[in-house]
Amino acid sequence: MFTKLRGDKMAFFWTVVRLYLGWQWLEAGWNKVTGDFDATGFLKGAIAKTTGDHLVQRWYGAFLDGFALPNVDLFNFLVPWGELFVGLGLIIGAFTTVALYAGAIMNLAFLLAGAVSINPILYTLAIILLAVSPGSFRYGVDYYLFPKLREFLKKDESVSA
Repeated sequence: MFTKLRGDKMAFFWTVVRLYLGWQWLEAGWNKVTGDFDATGFLKGAIAKTTGDHLVQRWYGAFLDGFALPNVDLFNFLVPWGELFVGLGLIIGAFTTVALYAGAIMNLAFLLAGAVSINPILYTLAIILLAVSPGSFRYGVDYYLFPKLREFLKKDESVSA
């Protein structure tokens, strides 16, 4: 049964899911890249949530306080551009697996920081698409790019051997 979920008959459905996921990331990244995004308030809010009901685990709050907050300029660059490129990759189906992993890691980071909203849904969709990966990039750049890349790498191996 799992093989059927990964096959060509389900590929259109997984492509629609991938496009939805990509649009969510692209929109979030675009709004941050074109706006005045600053993660400082988000990070301070997450750190504050390590007390009381412990919505944010203390170890993660320590990471945010000791690493993320002092390097907020790095995060102010990585988060918006990461979201934008994950969205673009998923929409055009290029380096889909990398985009799915990067998106899932960002969703997990946001969840650990106490930002629930749509993150559990996006995280779950990314994991599902990773599980059905052949079906999730049947209609995208990867379907055409990877065979050419494999062929190129095989030629390169035979030259260097």
